[in-house]
Amino acid sequence: MPKKTPQPKTKPPPNPPKETQSQIQWPPLPPTPKSPYFYPSKPTLQPLVDSQIYLIPNFFPQTLCKTYTSFLASLPLVTTPKNPKRGDAVRVNDRFQVQDEGFAAQLWELTALKRCVTGQRNANGEGNREKEAAGNVNREVWGGEPLGLNGNIRIYRYSRGQFFDKHYDDSNTLTFNAPGQPARPARTTWTLLIYLTGCEGGETVFYPEPTRKDRNPQPVSVAPVPGMALLHRHGEHCMLHEGKEVLNGEKWVLRSDLVVAR
Repeated sequence: MPKKTPQPKTKPPPNPPKETQSQIQWPPLPPTPKSPYFYPSKPTLQPLVDSQIYLIPNFFPQTLCKTYTSFLASLPLVTTPKNPKRGDAVRVNDRFQVQDEGFAAQLWELTALKRCVTGQRNANGEGNREKEAAGNVNREVWGGEPLGLNGNIRIYRYSRGQFFDKHYDDSNTLTFNAPGQPARPARTTWTLLIYLTGCEGGETVFYPEPTRKDRNPQPVSVAPVPGMALLHRHGEHCMLHEGKEVLNGEKWVLRSDLVVAR
């Protein structure tokens, strides 16, 4: 198999701002039957490229997407530098990040994510180990025992003309500190993107490596759909990808990473 052409990687972000969960009052999760955020259907994990890219349509209901977009617009977003450091991919967007293990735990436990990844019941009682584990991809694919989500929460806003050039996402080692659980050595293996808005342009495009059977594979394009979550493998197994230029509207993305034991 041909070697990968060297491309910029996303490096671990600098120390996040000192905001804490007590200072950031996230819009409430979870949806309940009496809530306007109630899911019309149970989100499920859908393979786009086996062992590389998975989609979860309707991960956030439409009403919740609007609530989060409005809330995130009130945060102090910072525009990325026009001239990136040497070795970094060119990225032009507005972003905010915070270390919040509590919110990461809510995204894992109170949404469909835990059930989709592990097949286990989440805090809402949804899930079945045998029958609802269509998304229960084995540990080899996830890179180990899934523990939850990275507490490093990132918010991205791409306005018209903004983009993220071709790059690979790095894997990071960390100590996993879920609320109420003992600290565990861990690492990140998959990127989680939750699209909150749609826009013209702004697709996340992946570029598969050529093989003997397919020497010129076609790119895999994912258009932003409000409420859809995308999981893609990163680290040594990451596929080259980019965020296309937004042509009209705004693309809002909520980002974390899947964390596994090491």
